Amino acid sequence: MAVEILQRSLIGLGISALITFGALSALIGMDISVAVSEIWKHMLGSMIIGIYFGVSSLIFDYEKWSPLKQLVCHFLLSITAYFTVAIFTGWVPMTAAAASLAAACFAVIYFIIWFAMRSYLKRMESAMNSSLRK
Repeated sequence: MAVEILQRSLIGLGISALITFGALSALIGMDISVAVSEIWKHMLGSMIIGIYFGVSSLIFDYEKWSPLKQLVCHFLLSITAYFTVAIFTGWVPMTAAAASLAAACFAVIYFIIWFAMRSYLKRMESAMNSSLRK
């Protein structure tokens, strides 16, 4: 289990590094200067979110829970983790309108990714079942 947590953490860190690199590349492309302390804060936030999503995917491996319970638990933990980091880093201003908009955007993006992953896994399942029938 510890090895699995470490592996998933590293995957999350890798993805966060790619996203951070993309954001920094955009800043360089637009010739925007940013203080190192700001980059550090945002990169730390990105790394924490990356590790969280890497490790939290273990919830979907817990077969004693129904898929709905897994989804609800993961979503609630994820939105809590996101807002904790987003408020610390300043990604979301401390206003009701901004928090509502951020929550709505988070939910839409979360469920688009969830639906895409679900569709992909269903196609894999169908392909594996059809190959077993042959």
